[in-house]
Amino acid sequence: MLALLTRYVSIGVINTLIHWITFATGHYLLNLDQMLSNLIAFIVAVSFSFFANAKWTFKASAGLAQYILFTMFMGFMALTVGYTADKIHLAPLLTLIFFSALSMVFGFLFSNFVIFRRKI
Repeated sequence: MLALLTRYVSIGVINTLIHWITFATGHYLLNLDQMLSNLIAFIVAVSFSFFANAKWTFKASAGLAQYILFTMFMGFMALTVGYTADKIHLAPLLTLIFFSALSMVFGFLFSNFVIFRRKI
């Protein structure tokens, strides 16, 4: 389990950079609100994360149904965090930090126990 988590975190660091750069572009350059910026950033980063983790972390096939389920689960989290951040006027940097931490933990659990669950 530790090896899986280490690989997941490594990909997560790259995924986080992709997410943060995309969020900053949407929020600061395109003047989008945090909810939309966070959702777009997630969609851009999720494709890299999903396929890299399927191949490298979990050594599993990556089907369309899995991709859609993973994207919906994580996208819902992105929307919820962004929406809440907008409502409480949370600073964008804190939104990014909070979402990154939350998505790392819940993304790993969801990937390991639902999306790429090994058949016994």
